[in-house]
Amino acid sequence: MSSSGVTAEQAGKYFNEFEEEEYGAPVEERDSDSDSESEFDFDDSDDEVCPLFVKTRQGRWNTEKDADTAPVLSRFQPKRTPGPQIDGLAPYSPKELFLLFFSADTVKTICDNTNKYAAKNQARGKKYKWVKINTDELYKFLGLLIYMSLVQLPSVQDYWKQNHFLSVLTPAKVMSRDRFRTIMWNIHLSNPEEDVKNDEKKGTPGYDKLFRLRPVFDEILNACQAYYHPKRELAVDERMVATKAKTNMTQYMKNKPNKWGLKLFVLAESVSGYTVSFSLYTGKNSQSEHGLSYDAVMSLIQPSYLGTGYHIYMDNFYTSPTLLMDLARAKFGACGTYRESRKECPKERPNALTKKSERGSIRWIREDPLVFVKWMDTREVSVCSTIHPAFSGETVQRRMKDEEKRWIVKEIPCPTPIMAYNKYMGGVDLSDQLIQYYSAQRKTYCWYKTVFMHLIDIASTNAYILHRHLSTTKGEQPMSHKDFIVVIASQLCGVDMTGMPKNRATDHTPVPINAEQKANKVRRKCRHCLQTLLNHKAKNVLKIIIPNKAR
Repeated sequence: MSSSGVTAEQAGKYFNEFEEEEYGAPVEERDSDSDSESEFDFDDSDDEVCPLFVKTRQGRWNTEKDADTAPVLSRFQPKRTPGPQIDGLAPYSPKELFLLFFSADTVKTICDNTNKYAAKNQARGKKYKWVKINTDELYKFLGLLIYMSLVQLPSVQDYWKQNHFLSVLTPAKVMSRDRFRTIMWNIHLSNPEEDVKNDEKKGTPGYDKLFRLRPVFDEILNACQAYYHPKRELAVDERMVATKAKTNMTQYMKNKPNKWGLKLFVLAESVSGYTVSFSLYTGKNSQSEHGLSYDAVMSLIQPSYLGTGYHIYMDNFYTSPTLLMDLARAKFGACGTYRESRKECPKERPNALTKKSERGSIRWIREDPLVFVKWMDTREVSVCSTIHPAFSGETVQRRMKDEEKRWIVKEIPCPTPIMAYNKYMGGVDLSDQLIQYYSAQRKTYCWYKTVFMHLIDIASTNAYILHRHLSTTKGEQPMSHKDFIVVIASQLCGVDMTGMPKNRATDHTPVPINAEQKANKVRRKCRHCLQTLLNHKAKNVLKIIIPNKAR
């Protein structure tokens, strides 16, 4: 070891101090005259290896007793202050937080394209009645989809059944069954005329597989990034949106709860589960230089939006030495489990772990800023990291048998990268968990409608996470997840919490008529005003009881 090396104790102290360091000010708020480079930054001036990163015992695995050199970390420099990017003291209702993602412009685009698609279907000979949809009605439609995630019935028709054991009252007060079904049949996110032009480009580089999703997909993605800036720890993982739609994008993953579906690559904040960025897998790319997993991570990590100094956690599908080194050059730390079959990963080195190795045994090799660590738990676990030292003295408790074959709880050493990985890798899983509690998904064989309903789930879940952050900032108790979704559904549907439709002042506003028209032919009595008048008169009428005449 070099005399300039850092002992494991010093490395652990450094790592703990770095974890406790407060977040720095955003890049824009710092003094422009100060030197932006620091001792935590990688030197990108050339490709020479920093003297601090010396290959330790090249060709041989080290143990937990060998001191490791702590990696030099990039300073955390986010583009904006981490947290919600809205007024933290303003009173936002659940509906207003949801509308940050489904803005009036986005909904109007959906309405226009839906009306065009319905007109096209009617021209083809469809027999159902269609009335042009507007933004208010589409918001009610979204509210009913969210309502159905709370009150789950076997089929859509059951929500409108009358005088039945499964009868519920709210949907019929919002819109009729046939109207809901025709909206579901005709809802369309892109311009049907442009769809035809895009379909003509099949087989060429100009063809966009996601064209039918593109307008809304991009708007929701931009909103996710605009209204929240994540903290330092982020997780990358895939998410399956369940469907068996017949498309070449449908995937099968045996280890996922939803084995058949569309695969999304998701970047989420590790602590809260906020969905920061996502991309939909559309099939193999023959022009990829480093492979799908490399491209998926690089497409999600955007320094122009995030800043630098973030720590990215990923599983063995993504982790490779090439990816971690390229992230390090871009001033991003990374940590993840890896497969030994990956290129440039150490193989068949002396002093490696064996099946007979004692539980808690550690082996590690450092190559430049990248450390490969193996740990024996119930089975061998392999991780690599550009953030952590190999071992800093951490321990975990495991239930084991002693020499007398009795079960005891024993503390065994655990590598620092594995401790951090277990703590921060669950961001996407947490996001999936929150989404599955109240998912707006309905069965459909149209793949872009399936993704559209998943975008509703992302919007409602991210809105709830924003609500929790805002409540914490104001020192208030946040609503529960269920109560928050209930309020969103009721406010979108225009129904109060008692289940009664809200009276609007515009419901009985007089409508002007032309001077040429006769008033008695076009004028009607306002139902609201008439009912109010009748109720008022009824209170002043004496009730006279007339006895029955004797027979």
